[in-house]
Amino acid sequence: MRGAVAAGHPLTAAAGARVLDEGGNAVDACVAAAFAAWVAESPLTGPGAGGFALVVPSDGRPARVADFFVSTPGLGRPAPPAAEMRAIDVAFGGDGQTTQVFRIGEASCAVPGAAAGLGAVHRAYGRLPWRVLLEPAIELARTGVEVSRAQAHLHAILDLILRHTEEGRRVYSRPDGSRLGPGDALHLPDLGVTLEQIAEEGAAALYRGELARAIVQTVSVGGGAITESDLAGYRVAWRRPVRVGYLGHEVISNPPPSSGGILIAYGLALLAHAGRGAPGSAEAIASLAEVMREQTRVREEGFTSGLHRGGLARRLLSPEGIARGLARMEAGAPGVAEPAPAGTTHVSVVDSDGTAASLSSSTGSGSGVIVPGTGIHLNNMLGEYDLVAGGPSAPGRRLTSMMAPTVVVGPAGPRLVVGSAGSVRLRGAIMQVIANVVAHGLDVAAAIDHPRVHVDEPHVHCEGGFDPAELDRVESFGYEVVRWRRRNLFFGGTNAVEVRDGSLAAAGDARRGGAGIVSGA
Repeated sequence: MRGAVAAGHPLTAAAGARVLDEGGNAVDACVAAAFAAWVAESPLTGPGAGGFALVVPSDGRPARVADFFVSTPGLGRPAPPAAEMRAIDVAFGGDGQTTQVFRIGEASCAVPGAAAGLGAVHRAYGRLPWRVLLEPAIELARTGVEVSRAQAHLHAILDLILRHTEEGRRVYSRPDGSRLGPGDALHLPDLGVTLEQIAEEGAAALYRGELARAIVQTVSVGGGAITESDLAGYRVAWRRPVRVGYLGHEVISNPPPSSGGILIAYGLALLAHAGRGAPGSAEAIASLAEVMREQTRVREEGFTSGLHRGGLARRLLSPEGIARGLARMEAGAPGVAEPAPAGTTHVSVVDSDGTAASLSSSTGSGSGVIVPGTGIHLNNMLGEYDLVAGGPSAPGRRLTSMMAPTVVVGPAGPRLVVGSAGSVRLRGAIMQVIANVVAHGLDVAAAIDHPRVHVDEPHVHCEGGFDPAELDRVESFGYEVVRWRRRNLFFGGTNAVEVRDGSLAAAGDARRGGAGIVSGA
């Protein structure tokens, strides 16, 4: 089938394109690419991850989001004594000298949902047999993946996490014990065996039986709380997406209890009223900065509890809610600092029938806990401040997330399928790419490559590529500008496909080594 796929690694995108060529639809391609990412992008995703998939079918069925994000562990056991997580300071290595502290270890591991989610999405929308969708990933795990320059940079950033344990050092080291670099081969045979089990037994292989017991045994040694009941009881939640109008288009994204989609919708609604200037101008940068500040402010107004209680989208996106936000922007109210979790990977696909699929998954920064002999690197979501800001939740409760797989629909059908890595920065990356395509008419590759803005109070970070004279003007408006000399993965990794005048295009984000492929062109 003809279609377009964009992902965070050329091999991930190639797996999706291969499935399209074999007659699969957009969902088949998205699932196959997601499995391939477990190998090609293993520092960011894998069987220990959680995520979301937004599907907009072409057959008249409503758009739905499969929520397979992580949940709080501890079902079927008394609350264990609080185990300590280990703090790791990670530097991005960019011009801004920005660092983040990540909390890792067994106590940081939440119940993963990635395999269950891919299985559920395939059952609901897939066309090809399940095993066919895992074949590209199994082949990659067997033959090995050459570490690209972009991936080597990511390995360097996350080295203290990836090689935190003896198992991690065995998997992610050269024969001489040093970390992997550009051109090295990463072999993941243990993960290949796990993928084979999932291909033969379905996603349930990860949630019952020997793999489930191995996960529980590994995390319990370090005080982690995942139980066999947590894994056996995990369920994918199907949700109605959040929707907002934007300049004659409808933006469809991830709903509460996750936060990313609703904040993107809110930001675009504000930008439709307050956006000024051409891309890259001082006025456009200032508009983005004020919208981003309002997105942080609104998180202070009972936002976290509202994510679970209901009614948040109606309150924020109502005319009164938008008016209040615009008034705060006009008054120059200060923003609020936000903690920032880590890595995510994303796949965007559209097929010639008009079905769109957008899938994001993440292990956070990774916990550093790799289940011996399985290749399963568990997430550290319980260690991410932004996700557990409300304090410990009951076992089995789904955590919130900033991930926001998104589809923009125009009068003729899907216009843009987009998502991003970048934690709290991903919502800004997605919002800016949508604005670049819909409001400013840029093609998808130019929209992704365009330099980005991120507000980290009190600073306005401006990526390399902006006109220095325009940044001088931004400073003259009173903003504290941090000038980055180059593009950097700090500003997200956005992968998107578009339909423009009946033609397809795809682009991956060079900041994270992404790639886009148009299949059947």
